[in-house]
Amino acid sequence: MCLPPLAIQIGFLHGVVMMSIFSMAAVCPRQAALCALLLASSLSSPLASAATAPTISGKPATSIVETREYEFKPSASGPAGSKLTFSITSKPWWASFSAATGLLSGTAMHTATFSGIVICVSAGTARKCLPAFGVKVLPLPDTPPVLSGKGAAIATVGKAYSFQPTARDPNGRKLTFGIWGKPAWLNFDKTTGRLYGTPTAAAVGKYGPIGITASDGYYQGTLPAFAITVPSQGAELPPSAVTIAWTPPTENTNGSVLTNLAGYHLYYGTTQSNLTKVVDITNPGLAAYVLSDLSSGTWYFALTSVNTAGVESTRSTVISTVVQ
Repeated sequence: MCLPPLAIQIGFLHGVVMMSIFSMAAVCPRQAALCALLLASSLSSPLASAATAPTISGKPATSIVETREYEFKPSASGPAGSKLTFSITSKPWWASFSAATGLLSGTAMHTATFSGIVICVSAGTARKCLPAFGVKVLPLPDTPPVLSGKGAAIATVGKAYSFQPTARDPNGRKLTFGIWGKPAWLNFDKTTGRLYGTPTAAAVGKYGPIGITASDGYYQGTLPAFAITVPSQGAELPPSAVTIAWTPPTENTNGSVLTNLAGYHLYYGTTQSNLTKVVDITNPGLAAYVLSDLSSGTWYFALTSVNTAGVESTRSTVISTVVQ
């Protein structure tokens, strides 16, 4: 291998420093081509190193509402066969970071601006970073959960009673239900808000007021209080109460066996063509329901069945009754 000394000449041309390397062919004539190749390789190595630097890109969200899930993962690539490693500075305390993927994620907490966040990627000794960014955590809107629905005022001895309010959270958070004034013969599901049970003869009496609440962890909504009366067997129902009874369906419209019945929708109103009120009955085992506190006049009713996929059947024949 040819390892000749380098001769370097430095001079000035019109005030500019000039550097030249003497031809190695004169020092090593037999291996001139090899020496020239080695020289070319050494001169190009800085450019080769620059080409091996990894790349990283992506535009992270700079604001998020408190309690919402934040997630940002940059796109990155490196030389073939290289292993990428990610790092971060000024990470928000409520977030986690993956050195393997660069994923920054977590539940945004504490209304403040978290600035100076920098995510970098490394491939060996080469490193590349995204521009610094910040995340502003905005306050959760003061909007409590909304509940609707009205439990039946009459429960019959020996027959199942069930009521589940309709609830939604404007902030999109998971709800937890609570209750006060619950009768001992009823059960309550804190996950769904369903109130259910079957009264015995010992439960005859009036219960209330009963209140059902829903909380998203920050704000709470409350359903208007109601009462439940369990009349003694043989006692007449109050004039404003109507019992709607039906035969639970056992088949789908195509004749196949119905195996996923979830409940019923009971529609009613004061005109046959405009049944504006609806009761969501979530107990598929029920075959009767008591509607109370109806004003005097003629009322019309129709029923549909609902399966676990939320598919609703066509309405039954409309029936009517007169409330005194």
